[in-house]
Amino acid sequence: MNIIFVTGNENKINEANVILGEIGYNVEGLFIDGKRPNFVEPQSDSLMEVALSKISQTKSMIKNSNPEETAILVEDSGFFINSIGNFPGVFSSFVYDKIGLTGVLKLLINTKDRSAEYRSVSILDINGRIFHSTGVCKGEIAEEESGNNGFGYDPIFIPLEGNGRTFSQMTIKEKSTISHRRKSLRGLLKYLKHPSK
Repeated sequence: MNIIFVTGNENKINEANVILGEIGYNVEGLFIDGKRPNFVEPQSDSLMEVALSKISQTKSMIKNSNPEETAILVEDSGFFINSIGNFPGVFSSFVYDKIGLTGVLKLLINTKDRSAEYRSVSILDINGRIFHSTGVCKGEIAEEESGNNGFGYDPIFIPLEGNGRTFSQMTIKEKSTISHRRKSLRGLLKYLKHPSK
């Protein structure tokens, strides 16, 4: 069974291949007429609602060409900072594009509580059956950007299990062993191993 990962982020596809490749699955991005499709993001503060919306939109786009051996995967994640009311949350991508990491770090000047977490929701559609899983990676915000790997908020996020390094200071394999995405994707493995149950 092929897994079509509905995302425009090649980094997410690479991470998913590392995680799901452990049990022999190949993950590919979704292309329609050679292009990644655009999605209408619902105005919601729920990662689950956003992910379910993307599943629904994808099924409409490929309803005449989706072979039975193909599963649709959507993963939606957000970055939640405790001291500023879990901002930016589900709007993480929008905030990143608007103010960047420099803007986020400015919001935390003179803030003692720098705790934050990544949250992830993964949804798998196998022949119309919906399965979901969640994952959380706790950590704190660094004082400055560090590292050249990763994407998004990775240069300023120090996971509790990262030996003081940011996600961006880790290899993709190191990150994928502790990340929120790994936890939510691994929660789907039981459905991939036994899709008929």
